[in-house]
Amino acid sequence: MRAANLLCPRGTHLQSLIARSRHGRIPQSRSFATPTFNNSNPRIPPYLKLVKNYEKVKEVLGKGAALTLAEKILYSHLDNAEESLLTNTNGGRNIRGTANLKLKPDRVAMQDASAQMALLQFMTCNLPSTAIPASIHCDHLIVGERGAQSDLESGIKMNQEVFDFLESAAKKYGIEFWPPGAGIIHQSVLENYAAPGLMMLGTDSHTPNAGGLSTIAIGVGGADAVEALVGAPWELKAPRILGVELKGELSGWASPKDVILNLAGQLTVRGGTGFIIEYFGPGVDTLSCTGMATITNMGAEVGATTSIFPFKPAHVRYLEATHRHDVAAEAKKFSDIVQLKADAGAKYDEVITIDLSKLEPHINGPFTPDLSTPLSQFKQIVKEENWPEKLSAGLIGSCTNSSYEDMTRVEGMVRDAMEAGLKPASDFYITPGSDQIRETLRRDGPLNTFKEAGGTLLSNACGPCIGQWKRHDGVEKGTPNAIFTSYNRNFRGRNDGNPDTMNFLASPEIVTAMAFAGTTTFNPMTDSLPTPSGKEFRFTPPSGLEIPSKPFEVAREEFRPLTQAPDPSVTVAISPTSERLALLEPFEPFPSSELSGLRVLVKVTGKCTTDTISAAGPWLKYKGHLPNISENTLNTAINAETGEVNVAYDLDGSKHTIPELGKRWREAKQPWLVVAEHNYGEGSAREHAALQPRYLGARIVLAKSFARIHETNLKKQGVVPLTFADEADYDKIGAGDEVSTVGLYEMLVNGGKGDVALKVKKHRTGEEVLVKTKHAVSKDQAGFILAGSALNLLSKRQ
Repeated sequence: MRAANLLCPRGTHLQSLIARSRHGRIPQSRSFATPTFNNSNPRIPPYLKLVKNYEKVKEVLGKGAALTLAEKILYSHLDNAEESLLTNTNGGRNIRGTANLKLKPDRVAMQDASAQMALLQFMTCNLPSTAIPASIHCDHLIVGERGAQSDLESGIKMNQEVFDFLESAAKKYGIEFWPPGAGIIHQSVLENYAAPGLMMLGTDSHTPNAGGLSTIAIGVGGADAVEALVGAPWELKAPRILGVELKGELSGWASPKDVILNLAGQLTVRGGTGFIIEYFGPGVDTLSCTGMATITNMGAEVGATTSIFPFKPAHVRYLEATHRHDVAAEAKKFSDIVQLKADAGAKYDEVITIDLSKLEPHINGPFTPDLSTPLSQFKQIVKEENWPEKLSAGLIGSCTNSSYEDMTRVEGMVRDAMEAGLKPASDFYITPGSDQIRETLRRDGPLNTFKEAGGTLLSNACGPCIGQWKRHDGVEKGTPNAIFTSYNRNFRGRNDGNPDTMNFLASPEIVTAMAFAGTTTFNPMTDSLPTPSGKEFRFTPPSGLEIPSKPFEVAREEFRPLTQAPDPSVTVAISPTSERLALLEPFEPFPSSELSGLRVLVKVTGKCTTDTISAAGPWLKYKGHLPNISENTLNTAINAETGEVNVAYDLDGSKHTIPELGKRWREAKQPWLVVAEHNYGEGSAREHAALQPRYLGARIVLAKSFARIHETNLKKQGVVPLTFADEADYDKIGAGDEVSTVGLYEMLVNGGKGDVALKVKKHRTGEEVLVKTKHAVSKDQAGFILAGSALNLLSKRQ
């Protein structure tokens, strides 16, 4: 927290919280008997079990082993510490990047779009309930258009069938159900479930948001979630640890968002792959809990497994303000034993230092979250790149930046501008992250300020951030235009389906300033705006409150979660004639031989994100119907050989869309593969990007490199991800080429051990070439692929 005493009046509840947390410091590690932990609240992590697991880890690795915070929490969740930490690790000396950790998460959270397929898979296991606590959050299916109430009513009407399915499944299996309008999954998790030392999985790539509250929170696909839900160990290659040292203190226009925007520019979208990012240093003490969550949320944009902050007094303040005094008390007892920070002497694989005192606001984009530009240079870059100078819209909120601190900082700016006679010059949209936030903002005034300024208050849902945005500003598809958002991702066409909309990511404060100016070249640190009176107006550096002066308002009754014990009498609502939901048929197992006769469906170039492979927006309505959603497979991919978008050619030379040709080959029982470049599957955790190609007949994806979540999702669905041993071989293989595997079947039956090559017969010349490949298939993953999918294997075990 920055300048708390200046922002909070003396004598307030917040001041007393701050005083208690400062003078009663979080206890350090001590050697006395394990205390008694409170287990009366199911939202308190199983601390007693974790303490015992941690003691076992120290026994296995040696009492003197120095661990990072991430390792402490991860290893405390191992199903068998000795097996995971000592197998093929040189006696525990080479764990990172080598060991296959078999973990038992404490909790699973699912958003409504991905929960559909996860639950359809879970249902095939024929279990009466989930093995661990789980929650469903209805946040992805509400379109942002005219305002919260009308958008919510339209969304419920349009998606009633899906919401009925999710609610009935929640009742049957004892899952907490958060109804439409309750909030965005990550904000709801931070306010209700995240806790220091907890480990959870979430079916969304921004699940690491909870790392801002010292939680190991990892984004996964539905099949991974099902493993945890049935009680099976979940496997993760032991990540390397990237330490980010924060020193100094933010001031002026700099915000926590700028920390991660700057870091994304340093690391690029691939730089965090295989790492957990762990923050440390004196600068951490100056940040709020929600500010930390903003930073960990966007760790997904650099490919990191997750991100985490050490346990700090700010966490205690936030837990107590969100009505979780019992969680705060138990977390302090747990930290007294485990010490929720890196041990003295713990080593990071890499270290990056960011001086918060010198950090200036950054703007990232367009079309990629790692194109980072300092605010002071942005005007010049806009002109050099000929980017639009007119700003079409400014959008603040989302799971990344909808905290009380964010909104109160923005409210002060809006109020000052209104007093000077100004209104936003561009369309201005506000998305509260949860109904708890919304009701607190209503109570304390900011909501009314935004309304008076002419802002459009959207529902407590993802909305435009994920493509659920119906614009009414006359911007037609194909029209270049610029928007500024406080969101986390800005791939081409993501927000409104227009590939020429340029989304620039920034803090809510910078977005708001730009919206009042109506131009992308405005710099609120140096520039002024003309007012109706003829005077010049300049924004003052924003300030706000870390948390409200009294605890957060509770959500309205209709937006509170439905909590119930499993009820086996409930029938899960799926109509046999539904176009939105369909029961799953198991995929066929891997043949008892090498693969032969495969054909390259398409060779793609450039970014091939999960948005490219399985678009969201209007396609979200088919998330529970695999045949229907497969009609969009790779429909924005660029054909490397022709430069065309969504075009593929059959062996007879006929022209098709990529999903049309995939469907045609599926019907002809022609198996195929895709050839791609770097970071294939970058972006969200959506497993549909693996399910859809598998459904249409894909058996292999050959790429220069993969994004972590997508590579795992492919294996879980029985598709083999291979990378070029020599990237130059990308030029040796093309669409229509016939491919046979060499060593693949042997590698799989040997539990992931062995090399794999591809014998390629050129479609046009008949020439044969051998392409050597690399893989990262573990023993368990080899079993999934041989069985046809992870679900096939899990179903047999139950």
